[in-house]
Amino acid sequence: MAIRNMRDYLILTNNPLVPACMEGHGDFTIQLYPDKSYRDILVLARDMVYEGHTLYTHPLAGSVKPNETPYKSLIVSKAVHGFDMEQSTLIANAIGVVDKFPEVHKDFPEQVLKDFQLIDYSLLAGAIDFDAVAGLSNKK
Repeated sequence: MAIRNMRDYLILTNNPLVPACMEGHGDFTIQLYPDKSYRDILVLARDMVYEGHTLYTHPLAGSVKPNETPYKSLIVSKAVHGFDMEQSTLIANAIGVVDKFPEVHKDFPEQVLKDFQLIDYSLLAGAIDFDAVAGLSNKK
């Protein structure tokens, strides 16, 4: 994925740790969807990619399987840059991969949820060279 100006970054996430650590500490916008699933975040990104927004992070980054974590954060462009068939195929295929895994409804203990939040946040921060440790120290 091509990384452009951070001012064009729109972070789509269902992870509450992302805005807690990153909001106000960069030239990007965060949209938190706490009631959306991992798959729902991918669908939001897909719809934006179909409208011509650029996908800046890979939809299946990391080694945690989609059915093992409830959290997902993706970066798309705020601005429409034009439809890209390769990106639309990538995001559609990612949703297909998620759909192949059986949906698991687990009542994770709070500490496990926090661990999953941290993994997702770390992957996102690493993708844009955001200082994850500094972000955690700024957590509200």
